[in-house]
Formats: sequence, C-alpha cells, structure tokens
Amino acid sequence: SFYSDEFPSKHAILDARDRMFARHPGTTFIALHVATWPENLDYVSALLNRLPNVMVEFGAREAELGRQPRRARKFFLDYQDRIMFGTDMTPSEALYGNYFRWLETDDEYFDYWAHPEQGRWKIYGLALPDEVLRKVYHANAERVFNQFKGASG
Repeated sequence: SFYSDEFPSKHAILDARDRMFARHPGTTFIALHVATWPENLDYVSALLNRLPNVMVEFGAREAELGRQPRRARKFFLDYQDRIMFGTDMTPSEALYGNYFRWLETDDEYFDYWAHPEQGRWKIYGLALPDEVLRKVYHANAERVFNQFKGASG
C-alpha cells in the first residue's frame, strides 16, 4: 500500500499525468486501465472531453466496469472511437470468451475473468452494438498504429 502522507495522493498523481497529456496535444496517449480510474467514469469522461489526444484501454478492468453495466455501456457508446481492447493477462480462449460474453451479451450476474481476484462480485453484460465492438476490438488500435506506417525507426 502507498497510503500515507509520505506518498502523493492518487489525485495528485493523476493531475500530474493529465497536465503532461495536455502539454503534448500532438501526441496520442493511451491511458491504461480506463485512465486508472474505472470506478469513476465521470472523471474519465471529463478527461476525454478535455483532451482529444487521449484514448483509454480497459485491460484487467472488466471487474470494475462490469458491475456498473448501465454507466459502462453509456461510456462505451459515448467514447467508442477512443476505447481500445486490452488485457495484461495471459491470453487464453477462456479469457477472451469471458470478455466477449461481457462486451457482446446482455447476460446477467456472471463471473469476471480471474474471479474473485479483485472482489467477490459478479458482472453484467454490456450488449454493445456490432459497430462499437468493431472499433473497440481492432479499428481504434489500427487507426492509432497506422500513424506509424512507413515511419523509419
């Protein structure tokens, strides 16, 4: 734990990061794990509204997002061009199957991947439209990475 007066607060760290994003508007930043605050989608939405050069990915945050399905679905619909699929777990058919169930269905009350690692709650499917899924699964990442086609390293 980094909770004590000897460490900067989460807000202080995120504020510093966000100032850096703002100072470099020509750079595309991918704020991992839903900008490190998946429990506060109002904050993440405000960040994306303020800084058009920021995108997010949701690796290992299915548990947090899946327990707030209505708000998370709205977030995915509103920011469908700024969200990328991600995981920092070892890829497996079961992992992807669980993510697909969460993103593609309206199933209720099922285990998130690696349950109960982040808590003993269940999640709910988002039933995202196919066009949003296409963007989240690959089109948004392709758009970011296509900036570098032909670039010499």
